[in-house]
Amino acid sequence: MNKKYKNFDTVAIHGGKTKPNPDKALNPPIFMTSTFTFDTIDDVRKVMAFESNDYVYTRGNNPTLRLFEDRIAEMEEGNGAVAFGSGMGAITGVLLSLLKPGDEVIAHRTIYGSAHSTITDLFPKYNIENQIIDIRDLESLEKAITEKTKVIYFETPANPNLDIVDIEAVVKIAKAKNVKVVVDNTFATPYITKPLTMGVDVVVHSATKYLCGHGDVVAGVAISKDENYVAELKFGYMCELGSALSPFNAWLLLRGMKTLSIRMKQHMANAMELAKFLENHPKVEKVFYPGLESFRGHEIAKKQMNGFGAVISFEIKGALKDAEAVVNATELMQLAVSLGDCETLIEVPAGMTHLGYNKEKLAEFGLTESMIRISVGIEDVEDIIADIEQALGKI
Repeated sequence: MNKKYKNFDTVAIHGGKTKPNPDKALNPPIFMTSTFTFDTIDDVRKVMAFESNDYVYTRGNNPTLRLFEDRIAEMEEGNGAVAFGSGMGAITGVLLSLLKPGDEVIAHRTIYGSAHSTITDLFPKYNIENQIIDIRDLESLEKAITEKTKVIYFETPANPNLDIVDIEAVVKIAKAKNVKVVVDNTFATPYITKPLTMGVDVVVHSATKYLCGHGDVVAGVAISKDENYVAELKFGYMCELGSALSPFNAWLLLRGMKTLSIRMKQHMANAMELAKFLENHPKVEKVFYPGLESFRGHEIAKKQMNGFGAVISFEIKGALKDAEAVVNATELMQLAVSLGDCETLIEVPAGMTHLGYNKEKLAEFGLTESMIRISVGIEDVEDIIADIEQALGKI
C-alpha cells in the first residue's frame, strides 16, 4: 500500500490510489465482475503464490474492494484492511481468527446486541468461553485475565450508553499478559479516534454507519498494522466464511468517505447542542454523551477522541411506555435501529434492540427501560431540538 498523504481529509479522498483511473475518469470504476481472466497458466501460479497483485475471484479480492481497503487502512493508520459483507461479518471473522476452542474472550458489558449474543450464545457452542465485565474498571479487568484469555473486546464509545473505556490503559494491561485487543470504532470513526495508534491490535467497523453515511450500504471492515495478520484474516477467514463485500457497496463507501470529516463536524456540533438542551430539560433524568462534563468518561474522552461523536442516549423521568410515547411523537426524527446517517434516527433500546429483557437484565448491560438513543443527523439543529421538545411535551 502506497501511503502518499498524511492529512486526514486528503487521505479520505485520495488515499489508496496506486495508479490513475481508466480513461482519465475522475472517480474509480466499479469492477462488477465475479471472476478475472489470465493469459497463461504461469500467470495463475504467480497469483496463487502471492507473487502477483492480479485478481482471481471477487470473493478473494477485486480492484474496487482493494481501493476501499487501502483507503480505510490509511485513514485508521493501519497497514492493511479486510472488507466484509457486514459489520457482524467483520466482528465474528476477527474474533474467530484470534480464538480457538478452549480460549476465552473478555468483553465489555455494554456492546452491540448481536456482538453480545455471538460472544455469549454462539461461541460457547464451539467451546470458546467468555467473561462479560465492566472493562472501565481496570483493576477488575486485570484480575479477570487468565491463561485462557486471548482477546479483550470493546466498543468506543459503547452502544447504546456511550461508555468510554481508556484504550491506552487497557492495551497496557493486555500487552503485559500477551492478550490481543480488538476495538469496534464504529461510533467514533477514524476522524475522531484511531485505536491502532494507541496499541490496539485490530479495529473493526460497521461501515454501514458513518463511513457510508447515507443509509444505503451494509458493510464491515477490519484494519490492523500487522500485514501478515491481514492476509490471514482475508484468505483464512473472510474468504472461507464467504463474507465478501459487493464491489458496488465498496464504491458507495468510497464515495461516502470523501465527506466523512465534514459530516462528522456537523453531526457533532448538532449533538452537543442537543445534549445541552436535554441535560436542562425537566423531563429528562440523565443524559449520556461524552461531550458533557457531567458524563463519567468525559476526561478520558477528551484525551483519546478528536470530538465526542454524534450519538446521545438519555433517560426520561418515566417508564418504558413513556419512552415509547416520546419516540412515537417525533416527526422529523425517524424511528429506526441504525445510526450514522444524514437523517436523525431515534430508538428505545428496551423496546427495540434489547426487546424482551427485564429491568434486571437491562441493568447488567448498563441500560434502563426509560433510555432513548438518538443518532443525531446533519439537519438544522433548531429543527432537531424543536422536534424532541414537542415530543417530550406529550408526556
